[in-house]
Amino acid sequence: MEPAPGPQEKYHLITRNLQEVLGEDKLMGILKERELKIYWGTATTGKPHVAYFVPMSKIADFLKAGCEVTILFADLHAYLDNMKAPWELLELRTRYYENMIKAMLESIGVPLEKLRFVRGTDYQLSKEYTLDVYRLSSMVTQHDAKKAGAEVVKQVEHPLLSGLLYPGLQALDEEYLKVDAQFGGVDQRKIFTFAEKYLPSLGYAKRIHLMNPMVPGLTGSKMSSSEEDSKIDLLDRKEDVKKKLKKAFCEPGNVENNSVLSFIKHVLFPLKSEFVVLREEKWGGNKTYTVYEALEKDFADQVVHPGDLKNSVEVALNKLLDPIREKFNSPELKKLSSTAYPNAAKAKPAEKGTKNSEPENVDPSRLDIRVGKVISVEKHPDADSLYVEKIDVGEPEPRTVVSGLVQFVPREQLQDRLVVLLCNLKPQKMRGVESQGMVLCASSVGEPRQVEPLDPPAGCCAGERVYVEGYEDGEPDAELKPKKKVFEKLQADFRISEDCVAQWKQKNFLTKLGSISCKSLKGGSIS
Repeated sequence: MEPAPGPQEKYHLITRNLQEVLGEDKLMGILKERELKIYWGTATTGKPHVAYFVPMSKIADFLKAGCEVTILFADLHAYLDNMKAPWELLELRTRYYENMIKAMLESIGVPLEKLRFVRGTDYQLSKEYTLDVYRLSSMVTQHDAKKAGAEVVKQVEHPLLSGLLYPGLQALDEEYLKVDAQFGGVDQRKIFTFAEKYLPSLGYAKRIHLMNPMVPGLTGSKMSSSEEDSKIDLLDRKEDVKKKLKKAFCEPGNVENNSVLSFIKHVLFPLKSEFVVLREEKWGGNKTYTVYEALEKDFADQVVHPGDLKNSVEVALNKLLDPIREKFNSPELKKLSSTAYPNAAKAKPAEKGTKNSEPENVDPSRLDIRVGKVISVEKHPDADSLYVEKIDVGEPEPRTVVSGLVQFVPREQLQDRLVVLLCNLKPQKMRGVESQGMVLCASSVGEPRQVEPLDPPAGCCAGERVYVEGYEDGEPDAELKPKKKVFEKLQADFRISEDCVAQWKQKNFLTKLGSISCKSLKGGSIS
């Protein structure tokens, strides 16, 4: 039997690979006297993805350090966050999260009996907790509440009051779960400092806060449940994992925002204390790294090729996903998955010749719409009314797009601007140049015709997903089939609101930073 780790070793296990710790002295003080009590919470919204292995890996570290760990399924938070989980789906999504998180923990060898699992609604609807919510709301300004939730709560043009309550509830959870520390991503930092400021005002102790770095998504930005291109789903098939990793941002020698390296550092290395790069003998054969920094240096020096790195991660990742796939292959969990996330369950097209088949599901989640940045604009060599643009949409190479905007938008106004691009139309030649997407624009209703490219919110990055409010969890079609006319059916309900916001059936087009809009064409159409 191994001897119990001392305070210094416990401190190392608890804090390794973290980006920031608030309350280091207090943490060491507790470890010298007793075991640390800590909790990690997750709002039961979109489906968990492989980046969730990062907190799972840290939970394994906490247990090795002897911590008493609580996992909170924050079901009420999921509803308060702009109704990301509708009330009628709340119970189903919470059950899905419980099963999925436990399956993830089991796949990395974490003993479930050492963990305490709690639902938010188990205590957040009590008289005492509710009274504390009211007490807190009498102290917190609207400015502080909005600022605290800015990185976590979904930002929309007309925010609901519920989103302002969210940070206060998360602060109170620290007291009601009777913990010393809260663990989360660095995107939670503003909520953590909010808790440190306001809990003492209620007579409660200030807690320790431990923060993980945010793992880059496959496109180089944050990995997100609502951005399909940025993530690998925990139930993705092996061929889908291969396809997504193949497209992942992993530039030779570039270690910044590299999702593949980041996953190795924060998940695979802590679990195994080593990582094996698989290579053919002619390229030097397999190489085992026992120190992450050595792997990062070899990649920076281009000793390790991105293709070999991706292939090696694919093998290691599938070993983690196999037991999860097997567990969720049961009829009971298949049904739970489809009922908890109905928009993600695509209706299968009817077989040719079949009568009385279900109509094909046509909702806006089938559209692959992304933020793009225009890199270059040239006149079409054979058509005076067309531009040929190179547009970055977060892929290894920019897309070539042909747009009929010459008479509406000066070339210099397109250069370097952010646009909204429909990316899964079938490529087609326009006067001899293949166009790989469509720039979405607002158009005036009357004459003379006016056209304005749609504008993403300031601060967006190329490749960020654009989705319709309430349809963020669906998976876009790989390619829209022209005969099915999916885009045309949906486009019939595209409109510009009186506030110049792009909408489908009065639901806003959004990115994680807010609404898609145009400059002035109120009541116009979108094409």
